[in-house]
Amino acid sequence: MRRSKSVAILAEMGTGKTLISIGIAGYLYLQKEINKLLIVAPLSITKVWEEEFQKFADFDYQLEVLEGPTKEKSETLRNLFGTKLQVAVVNYESCWRMEKEIALWKPDMIICDESSKIKNPQAKQSKALHRLGKISKHNMILTGTPVTNNPLDFFSQYKFLDESIFGGSYYSFRARYAIMGGYGNYQVVGYKNLPELTEKAHSIAFRITKKEALDLPEQVDVTRYVELEPMARAIYNQVERDSYAELSQGEVVVRNVLTKLLRLSQITGGYIKDEFSEIEEQVSSAKLNALEEIIEECLDADKKVVVFARFISEIDAITKMLKHYGIKYSLIRGDVKDRASEVEKFQNDKDVKVFVGQLQTTGMGITLTASDTAVFYSLSYNFADYEQAKARIHRIGQKNNCTYIHLIAKKTIDEKVMEALSKKKNIADLVVDNWKSLFEKEN
Repeated sequence: MRRSKSVAILAEMGTGKTLISIGIAGYLYLQKEINKLLIVAPLSITKVWEEEFQKFADFDYQLEVLEGPTKEKSETLRNLFGTKLQVAVVNYESCWRMEKEIALWKPDMIICDESSKIKNPQAKQSKALHRLGKISKHNMILTGTPVTNNPLDFFSQYKFLDESIFGGSYYSFRARYAIMGGYGNYQVVGYKNLPELTEKAHSIAFRITKKEALDLPEQVDVTRYVELEPMARAIYNQVERDSYAELSQGEVVVRNVLTKLLRLSQITGGYIKDEFSEIEEQVSSAKLNALEEIIEECLDADKKVVVFARFISEIDAITKMLKHYGIKYSLIRGDVKDRASEVEKFQNDKDVKVFVGQLQTTGMGITLTASDTAVFYSLSYNFADYEQAKARIHRIGQKNNCTYIHLIAKKTIDEKVMEALSKKKNIADLVVDNWKSLFEKEN
């Protein structure tokens, strides 16, 4: 390890990176190194930090989660001072919008939670934190996945941490570690000097894996196939043929391919949207029927169950079904404000048997160890989202083997997505490599 004002905690999900960072901040505070701590986190987990400090901080502190309009957040920050460790928690979007106010507050330490959020050096939130990182005396990033797309993801995160590691120029960094090619020599076609990159990255990093840190239960993946009803199958096949034909006629753009695949995924979940009226029509109940059976099995075994789904229409159908059978549940999706209480109900209320979570919203920062079974009603195209969701039940406090049940519609995009995720790949990567392989009908 080299001497640095900063550190990267590259800890896998569930290994206690929040606890570690609170411990480090507390030590620096007691040593009179810091008095003001800024924590930047995804919006969905800002409240988690408040709970974690209450559980683990054995020192004097005052913590405020910056919420509400920008004016209100700024006022809260200006009034945050005193002899205790002053802790401000803000989401990434608000951070760059409040950069001037934060700079005037002069944090002594900044922690970026889930720091892959600043992996793009051109993003506004990344640039703001690069500048703020130069003001603070100590910086820290927390992530289990510092590299979600390619090794170049390290640059922006480390520019915030300590610019002396990889320098301040992304283009110089890319020239050192990437092989360029393609049209105009602007495309990254490979990588070089990776041992050097790894050594530099780890010179200020601690890597913690579940295998090293904890004796956690084994994880078992189960696939439950469902058959689309004849009408739903006919609709799916027609949309697939039309999508393939349309994409084959013109220049293939990744965004266009993903849009077509998204529509196919919506159909396997039971719904299709009219392109003109935007009204969603239910075309299948195959997955809903399968989920009913799984929930019944879990309840018969006196087990709670977590259900992840990608689309709002699916979540609405699931919660309607639960209400019909009188099954109490907790729910987190984009429009749910008090997420902590939903988690608390599921964790501690014996009558709340099911947790329903939107994949994009529930993937980080919450603990659902009251269950050892999670059902993926539908899947994200992003491997990091998938792994984050799995870690909600496979965390400290879990005493049982964890089972993940995947509902897969046969001979559909579901199988291609599951195959990609099992190989730790994103669908977007496959689109670049061979988009035709993602469609069943290739002729």
